[in-house]
Amino acid sequence: MTKTELISVVANKAGIPKAAAEKALNATLDAIQDALKKGDKVTLVGFGTFDVAKRAARQGVNPRTREAIKIKASKSPRFKAGKAFKEAVNK
Repeated sequence: MTKTELISVVANKAGIPKAAAEKALNATLDAIQDALKKGDKVTLVGFGTFDVAKRAARQGVNPRTREAIKIKASKSPRFKAGKAFKEAVNK
């Protein structure tokens, strides 16, 4: 499902215009991104939790040249599905 298809489904289920559904979806995604940038965790009970995983700097190997390289520390967004969400998917 693409973002456009998701907007259509949300608009139909909520009985609102697609433009309003798009604004709501974009606002939701922006709010989640802003919270994660600040280092906060976003928990949607029954759906799941968004948080940031920190990866330490480490030594790697270039597979082509077998040369040792340094990989910088980084942050990565992570999502853990909630119990109700997992159960709904597994029905």
